Amino acid sequence: MASALFIVVLLTLASSGALAMDPDPLQDFCVADKASPVLVNGFVCKNPMKVDANDFFFSGLNKPGNTDNKVGSNVTTVNVNQIGGLNTLGISLVRIDYAPYGQNPPHTHPRATEILTVIEGTLLVGFVTSNPQNRLIFKVLNAGDVFVFPVGLIHFQFNPGHENAVAIAALSSQNPGVITIANAVFGSNPKIDGGILAKAFQVDKKVIDYLQSQFWEDNNN
Repeated sequence: MASALFIVVLLTLASSGALAMDPDPLQDFCVADKASPVLVNGFVCKNPMKVDANDFFFSGLNKPGNTDNKVGSNVTTVNVNQIGGLNTLGISLVRIDYAPYGQNPPHTHPRATEILTVIEGTLLVGFVTSNPQNRLIFKVLNAGDVFVFPVGLIHFQFNPGHENAVAIAALSSQNPGVITIANAVFGSNPKIDGGILAKAFQVDKKVIDYLQSQFWEDNNN
């Protein structure tokens, strides 16, 4: 009886792991039908007879993004929302532009591993492992270098140079999602109770109140 239960548990864990990533396609393609009112995990398939090359196409990744903002970076996203043909294919792409001393602040992709290639400039990149070690694993990258950020882990990129930097990253989901840590914690709507955050970060509540006012305004304008 115990051995049978053990096998059931193993099979359950194996199946849950298999379902943790984007589902595999069951046909050549399943172009997203974004006009459909049907709600599924992903998008309903567009009629394949109405699919054309534009459903697999995006133009403009050669154009620099506007980095004139508080963090000094811009992410140009190419996922299923830009290319409907990515639906069920489990992959997407971003271009990241960095001003001098700009950063892509600490964030996580809940549904994807990321592999980043520096196209020009220099980047300091890193990720933090999960509790309880919370190790910072980091490296300075130059043009042509590649770095991997494991799925779900907090990571960042920073341009330490006097020139602009550019990177291209691929992600293992058609819709990786992104949670920017500071925005989520201090800019949530409604706000997380300031006393909770003050205790969590071991700072005076006035510090939390200030941070919430800044991030909440940015997130909700």
